[in-house]
Amino acid sequence: MNRILLIATGGTIASKRSDAGLKPLISSEELLSYVPGARQFCRADALQLFNIDSTNIQADHWLAMADAIEKHYQDYDGFVICHGTDTMAYTAAALSYLVQNSPKPVVITGSQKPIDMEITDAKTNLMDSLRFASCGRSHGVNIVFDGKVIAGTRGKKERTKSYDAFSSINFPYIASIQESQILFYLDDKEQLGDPVSFGHALNPKVGLLKLIPSMDATVLDYMAEHYDAVIIESFGVGGLPNYETGGYYSVVERWISMGKTVVMTTQVTNEGSNMSVYEVGRNIKYEFGLLEAYDMTLEATVTKLMWILGQTKDRRKVRELFYRTVNRDILWKAGA
Repeated sequence: MNRILLIATGGTIASKRSDAGLKPLISSEELLSYVPGARQFCRADALQLFNIDSTNIQADHWLAMADAIEKHYQDYDGFVICHGTDTMAYTAAALSYLVQNSPKPVVITGSQKPIDMEITDAKTNLMDSLRFASCGRSHGVNIVFDGKVIAGTRGKKERTKSYDAFSSINFPYIASIQESQILFYLDDKEQLGDPVSFGHALNPKVGLLKLIPSMDATVLDYMAEHYDAVIIESFGVGGLPNYETGGYYSVVERWISMGKTVVMTTQVTNEGSNMSVYEVGRNIKYEFGLLEAYDMTLEATVTKLMWILGQTKDRRKVRELFYRTVNRDILWKAGA
């Protein structure tokens, strides 16, 4: 029988009502007590790493989760992290870079309603996660939620209240879980080549600028004082405005001259970017060698940059690492 380590971090799944609203109060041991049926297929231990609302998650928390997995890696066959839904996609992506090539599954799950409520999705999600973490064909970092298994770099929360809160963006689901059965759509554990590796550094100085019509480019000058990289969420397949007042061209030029990283992506959830299509994107991309996220999610783009800049700021090395596929994060790299 497989040994699983449940790592509790808080979130709605562990919340109880308080005068100030829902607050994470349920311990890791209590969470396991709500799914006694899991004892039929695994032996689970509990670790309370912290107990916070996922709105408060920061890069240091991701490093603590990865460190806990590394310290206990030889003692368990799989890991389940209980987490709040609001930043779950960021955590799943971050852990995809901090725990790479793992033949053992690392599952992130949570719920839209607390586990102590009479009507809740928490018990099903936790049971499914323990089951998937106990399966010998499972590997790597994945989200398990509402019967779906999503690659850690491809998840996105698209609904604030419904049980089917998460979708897999620009990539198929890894598996589905129905009536205690796991149906794999991608069954490729035997293709793992490199040994498991753990990252120990993240650079959180990554900023995000979401363009809106008429936005003044000088906001990027302000960001340059505080960030080592900026992700610009542009319109459609990607480009930067060419207003009569100008601005974006010269500001991007200053970013590059300062040795900082600029990544272009799209505000559109599905199908990704391609700056080569229109003049507003093509010229500036190739003149300054801007990075482009293509089919990556925003969550993966943010956390991958944090992971890369935690290792190097050399432009060539940053580009090489950014376009290296990790846990299915980027597949389409036109002209990269």
